[in-house]
Amino acid sequence: MSNMRNLALESVGTLNALHGDGALGHFVAGQAASGNGPLFDVVDPSTGAVLGQCHDATEAELDAAVAAARDAFASWSATPPEARRKILHRMADLIVARADEIAAVECLDAGQCWRFMSKAAIRGAENFRFFADRAPGAADGLALPSADHVNITSRKAIGPVAVITPWNTPFMLSTWKIAPALAAGCTVVHKPAEWSPYSARLLAEIGKEAGLPDGVFNSVNGLGESTGRRLTEHPDIKAVAFVGESSTGSAIMRQGAATLKRVHFELGGKNPVIVFDDADLDLALDAAVFMIYSLNGQRCTSSSRLLVQRSIYDSFVEKVAERVRKLKVGDPFDPATEVGPLIHPRHFAKVASYMEIATGEGARIAAGGAPVQGTEGFFFQPTLFANAEQSMRIAREEIFGPVLTAIPFDDEADAIAKANDVEYGLAGYLWTNDVGRALRVSDALDVGMVWVNSENVRHLPTPFGGTKASGIGRDGGDWSFDFYMETKNVALARGTHKIQQLGI
Repeated sequence: MSNMRNLALESVGTLNALHGDGALGHFVAGQAASGNGPLFDVVDPSTGAVLGQCHDATEAELDAAVAAARDAFASWSATPPEARRKILHRMADLIVARADEIAAVECLDAGQCWRFMSKAAIRGAENFRFFADRAPGAADGLALPSADHVNITSRKAIGPVAVITPWNTPFMLSTWKIAPALAAGCTVVHKPAEWSPYSARLLAEIGKEAGLPDGVFNSVNGLGESTGRRLTEHPDIKAVAFVGESSTGSAIMRQGAATLKRVHFELGGKNPVIVFDDADLDLALDAAVFMIYSLNGQRCTSSSRLLVQRSIYDSFVEKVAERVRKLKVGDPFDPATEVGPLIHPRHFAKVASYMEIATGEGARIAAGGAPVQGTEGFFFQPTLFANAEQSMRIAREEIFGPVLTAIPFDDEADAIAKANDVEYGLAGYLWTNDVGRALRVSDALDVGMVWVNSENVRHLPTPFGGTKASGIGRDGGDWSFDFYMETKNVALARGTHKIQQLGI
């Protein structure tokens, strides 16, 4: 797969060369814009080598991007929905045409494995097609008649919005947010994560080629504490859609409070996969391993807590350990690789720190537990903690790496109590062949999404989002338009009701 790595390096080199100083700048009002702010490095997680540098946007550069979105909003929101639909379908076509390049860049700057990223661009294209087809009906509302009035609701785009996306699967997650915003008639200022800016930047170029008017889709690079803060505080930004850590979501909510910004947050998770002794244990094993070790464990919906009924705990955990020891860790571009590197040395240090925490709390490292030797990149062995209890930090804190914590439970009530005993509430996974139990436990789990006898399979018309510290709001289907659009009600009188007369 050296040809794919070369394709990624060529793409990154082209993006860097767009700007006079060879550093990745911004994309504002339909044009590549060189930056003047401080520089920061972007590294290849698999080698530690510097791929390039980015400019942290200055206040003036950020203001220019917001101004471009503000100035383009009236025209774009008034563009006939069928015309928006055609442009977004054209974006999907171009994503498919550049699918290999997008996937390769995702492997290079995010360290994700080719076996998962090879289809990621196609999923991004599907996001655009799905919301493009809904654009013509996005403003439609309801007729709500009463005895004396006919109430008619409608929706219109809220205005320029900020989209702030994370570093784990940057391109695909960008499409989740940006596609419905554009379909609704909003204009966008996008800030990708500073650790993986390249694949997200390709989307801005694709939008330009597809015919998005200048200023409709702008992209600025920068750090969260500077560019991110200026963006979320900017008075001309009407809403903020953010995917990332819960603590950052809390900060964004504070920053947007002064201007009463609408927020949509998809935040952290400490998601349970609950395995009862009557489940199809072979399928449960496949799903439990896949949902934590795919995407290098850097996944908000990963099933990072394995709750297993005590009667099968020892045997099931040993089977998991056997699989974990056999996982292939290596070059993300190798099609056989199952687990790649962690994104950044700072994140690598965070994940590594939980090994000592685990043993200090009395858990056993049943597999992994150490860095991968002989590499220059940020590779950490897929890890399994056994003999864990729900009170331990490894069972309560989001590690966000290829680390699974296995916890026994006694019965249905115990499983529910342990599953809910965290500050997060994004997803839950449940394995049982008892239909009644599946219904009872699904209802009792304090999460936004539950998969029964399945791994995470995303269906775009369904709501995606969490409870508690895992987020606010829902993506998918009409729920996305609820966020990016304002709802208006018009009450038309039938001329039959009496109006009180005062001052007669």
